[in-house]
Amino acid sequence: MKISTAARGLAAALVGLSLTAAPKFAFADIKDYEFQLVEPTVQTGPEKVVTVRLVNRKTGKPVPDAVIFASRLDMAPDGMQEMVTKVTSMPGTEPGTYRFKANFSMAGRWQLSLGAKVQGETGTVENKLVVTAKQ
Repeated sequence: MKISTAARGLAAALVGLSLTAAPKFAFADIKDYEFQLVEPTVQTGPEKVVTVRLVNRKTGKPVPDAVIFASRLDMAPDGMQEMVTKVTSMPGTEPGTYRFKANFSMAGRWQLSLGAKVQGETGTVENKLVVTAKQ
């Protein structure tokens, strides 16, 4: 069967049009997400709560339902990384917020290291946030 030049041209034009008119999907990169401290300071003492927000940096919107699988709190910013305290996860009060209870035994800068999985994304969000404990 012979295909005319006009038919081939029409087919090529339709393929080109479909490629240029197709919707462009903007996939997020795991680097587009970050944790932010809601309040950068806490009082020293037992069972103090630190709240963080996980946001998409491109949209500025909070990211709910992330799975926090790693958390560590130590005094690395003040050169005392061996000064570690237990961190207990608590339910957030708003979508996209995550709360942690810990014992801030002394004043100074504490580093909260977090690792999380965002649903629908590959890779891990990892951030180190500095919380200042004051007396």
